[in-house]
Amino acid sequence: MHTELTPEQEKLRQDARSFARSIASPRAVETDRSEQYPWDVVKGLADAGFMGMTIPRAYGGGGRSFFDAALVIEEMAKACTVTARIVVEANMGAISAVMAYGSEAQKKLAAELVLSGDKPAICITEPEAGSDTLAMTTRADRRGDVYVLNGRKHWITGAGVSRLHLIFARVFDEAGDELGIGGFLAIRDERPGLRVAKREPTMGLRGIPEGELVFEDLVVPLDRVLMPPSGFKRGFVDLINAYNSQRVGAGTVAMGVAAGALELAVEWTKTREQFGRPIAEFQGLQWMLADMQTQLTASRLMLHAAARSRGPNGSLFPDPALAAQAKIFASEAAITIVNNALQLFGARGYSRDLPLERMARDVRMFSIAGGTAQVLRTLVASKLLERKLPQTRDGYTKAGA
Repeated sequence: MHTELTPEQEKLRQDARSFARSIASPRAVETDRSEQYPWDVVKGLADAGFMGMTIPRAYGGGGRSFFDAALVIEEMAKACTVTARIVVEANMGAISAVMAYGSEAQKKLAAELVLSGDKPAICITEPEAGSDTLAMTTRADRRGDVYVLNGRKHWITGAGVSRLHLIFARVFDEAGDELGIGGFLAIRDERPGLRVAKREPTMGLRGIPEGELVFEDLVVPLDRVLMPPSGFKRGFVDLINAYNSQRVGAGTVAMGVAAGALELAVEWTKTREQFGRPIAEFQGLQWMLADMQTQLTASRLMLHAAARSRGPNGSLFPDPALAAQAKIFASEAAITIVNNALQLFGARGYSRDLPLERMARDVRMFSIAGGTAQVLRTLVASKLLERKLPQTRDGYTKAGA
């Protein structure tokens, strides 16, 4: 079941499906095996217009909505989780924050990089500041007409392949007084001070690196400071709202993987015979398939609703509670659907000759990355109970706006 689409959206979905099947799918196994970033696939994504779909047309992008991007992401995820993850970050998260709050020069710079195939990196998580993002210690010190950044980030998606980085850091003025948390734009290899320290050996999504970044006197000029209208003191709340789009994207990747697994399982049960008949005729297995389809439909409807929503106070990003609920449900349902699809294949599902074992490894990431299911439940509960989230000494909420 799909949300009703316009003819243009249906064409977009079909174009994405064609790309996924003809280009992304044939490369998926090798990308996982080699653990190498699929530059050839990324070039194809850029040429086809799937990178920067949500960038306004004035900057060369597609001018499409988050919902349009979600349609593409689902089709990519059915074929290759890494490809889908790249599409998410080329249309949501860091690039969305720049397009919402950046200066004209910043927007043009970011658009040029993404449209040419760059996957931006959003740099928030630190070794001692995971879910508690506001415990970050990376700092940006004002020194004349520049800021100097020092600190460490880890589990940064795209570390070593991304050029554009949106770095979150605690901001200090020249007197040493803290102003709040701000966003800083840095381009890898443009100037010294941004170093990739190591790559994490991940369970899944092996074709896109997760790594640690070290900032050692990284100089960022004032024109690369991403400053929301509210300034540093409340700017973190504005900037982190971009994560609501990325949460919708992450949930959609998980849902797309589940949809691909279910398609494989349905076809298998129709052709696999046991005890003289196709296993699709056994009621117990029919009920498994029915539950999988029900979870998939619910996930898709929740994600589409979140993608089309907008947060309070004129936010340009999806509603935080809807985005959180959709990601919680879709990521956890996807794990169940993929595991049950593997079960329906029996021993064959456990073999690396089929994509299900890769799907099972890949999909496990999405109840963790972009806000763990537990942290997002706290956000949803706080909205439901109309209670404020836990705050730091600065008055910032700990789970985003």
